Amino acid sequence: MFTRYLHLRLATYLLLLTVSLVGATLWFVAKEYLYGATFLALCPISLILIYRLYLNNSRKITYMFESVENKDFSMHLAESGVNGADKEVNKTLNRIKNILGRARQETIEQEKYYEHILDSVSTGIVVLHENGLVYQCNNAAHRLLGLSIFTHINQLSKVDASLPELFRSIQPEEKRMLSFSTERGMAHLSMMASAMRLKEESIRIIALNDINSELDEKEIDSWIRLIRVLTHEIMNSMAPISSLTETLLERHGRKDPEIKSGLEVIHSTSKNLLSFVDSYRQFTRVPTPAPTLFYVKGFLETLVRLVCNEPGCDRVQITLSVQPEELLLYADEQLVHQVVFNLLKNAVQAVSDTPDAAIHLSAHCEEGERVNIEVSDNGPGIAADVAEQIFVPFFTTKQEGSGVGLSISRQIMRLHNGSITLKKSIPGQTTFRLSFD
Repeated sequence: MFTRYLHLRLATYLLLLTVSLVGATLWFVAKEYLYGATFLALCPISLILIYRLYLNNSRKITYMFESVENKDFSMHLAESGVNGADKEVNKTLNRIKNILGRARQETIEQEKYYEHILDSVSTGIVVLHENGLVYQCNNAAHRLLGLSIFTHINQLSKVDASLPELFRSIQPEEKRMLSFSTERGMAHLSMMASAMRLKEESIRIIALNDINSELDEKEIDSWIRLIRVLTHEIMNSMAPISSLTETLLERHGRKDPEIKSGLEVIHSTSKNLLSFVDSYRQFTRVPTPAPTLFYVKGFLETLVRLVCNEPGCDRVQITLSVQPEELLLYADEQLVHQVVFNLLKNAVQAVSDTPDAAIHLSAHCEEGERVNIEVSDNGPGIAADVAEQIFVPFFTTKQEGSGVGLSISRQIMRLHNGSITLKKSIPGQTTFRLSFD
């Protein structure tokens, strides 16, 4: 319709110009100069009309494309109060603008869709230009690298001096391992690169995976399978022994004091062993979290009041800070209660021989809405060789400890898609961190 109207108007003006030229020529040949001059005067009028048509429509088209180029889709040409031909031209240009606007909106929505998918995966994705600029970086990559803002690989030097060169030198289809220290502890990552061309430019896509979390999950699964087998076998063997000794005590215990004493030892030992094994079964019976929203400050204040009833806590100064004060956490409140209370009890025991004993409990929210809860104490710290094993089931340095407290805590945090780490351990400062993604 638009093209037809343009062609019709242009054809009309060209016809007028042609008639004017032919008429003027004929009348001049006939020596009728007055009529010839009249027809000749129509020629510039025709040319002016053609030029105005060209200028007017060129201006409209230029205006439309400049608006589209500047991403301004509010432009609208009048469709009322103009003549029929201009109305059709304006309607058609508005329609073209709307089509381009919808195409742009669909592209934006599609980009957001793919960006949302990238932010939902646990693998870190970094898209790099050959000059070091970061085209795209998902939430997992920000978390793994410990950077809230990542626009150029030179920023990696804040994390570790060797990382920028490592990211520059990795080749397509190459796999590498890297380790560096972050606020959350040591990070061990695997990285793999691939290459492609985008808008005639070479880019590399680098995938990052947390080796620690993968190894931890496999280790925990192995421990769970082992514990289930051992507890099943021990319980099956010890339960009849406990039952039989109890029966024998009732029937023959009074007849022979020596037999009674022996049976009591067997019975007591078997019951203690059954109780001991049952405590380890907790590690394989962590319930599936039932998350709810709750305020962190009130939750932690309750825990502080509870731990103040523990032996030796009367001379420990416990402080609490939550930022922001209205901080909310979406998690299973009962399970998280178990984890934090266990850390607080351990901290109280750790500072038992420390002058001016102090424990600091804090919570804050990082960018990306990650909630961190930290328990710090000014005790003697944890030795490096011990720190490597504190999350291993059954490992303990306490005479009466079972070694399952921190193991169960790690299992609970794993089920919350979070983590528990020993953030820092030096004489005078030991800090455990819980991170909820």
